[in-house]
Amino acid sequence: MTTRILLADDHALVRRGLRLILDAEPDLTVVAEAADGAEAVALVGEGGIDLAILDIAMPRMTGLQAAREISARAPDVRILVLSMYDNEQYLFEALKAGASGYVLKSVADQDLLAACRSTMRGEPFLYPAAVTALIRDHLRRDSVPERILTPREEEIVKLIAEGNSTKEIADLLVISAKTVDRHRANILAKLGMRDRLALTRYAIREGLVEP
Repeated sequence: MTTRILLADDHALVRRGLRLILDAEPDLTVVAEAADGAEAVALVGEGGIDLAILDIAMPRMTGLQAAREISARAPDVRILVLSMYDNEQYLFEALKAGASGYVLKSVADQDLLAACRSTMRGEPFLYPAAVTALIRDHLRRDSVPERILTPREEEIVKLIAEGNSTKEIADLLVISAKTVDRHRANILAKLGMRDRLALTRYAIREGLVEP
């Protein structure tokens, strides 16, 4: 059977290059493309997707946020996270979000096909350094803190850090400005912060936006 793939990356040239690699294989075919995480979630919701390949750094909604949404809404869809960052924090967050593998863009031409097939067999795919990181994490697991913010709150933090106004956030999320303000107040209280600058620093530290 052919694996039907959704490819999500905010750079059209990257999508084109990855699509050439994937579509050259008889058992893999790209049936949909998305330029951001929110679009990826919407496309998965339409059905007909077996595997979602998500870039980790995208506007509107990151690959990690999209992975959480897809895992919750379409648990049968397998997920691979694609990243330029060899970063333990991103790796752990990707796995927690429901991804079956983490592929570095720098070696995507070598690893992506194997990652797709491993994922569809129900096997995890990790590059060698990631395996070492997971072992270290296992040894210190008790010290890893739980997530503080809900997925919706993280989405709002990301939009705030990207410079969106309250009205713009309300329009994007189809909620009222008062709801945005209430979320912001709850977020600031949870994090013990006072203003947008502190939230922006938090967003960068947590990988919600690029520095």
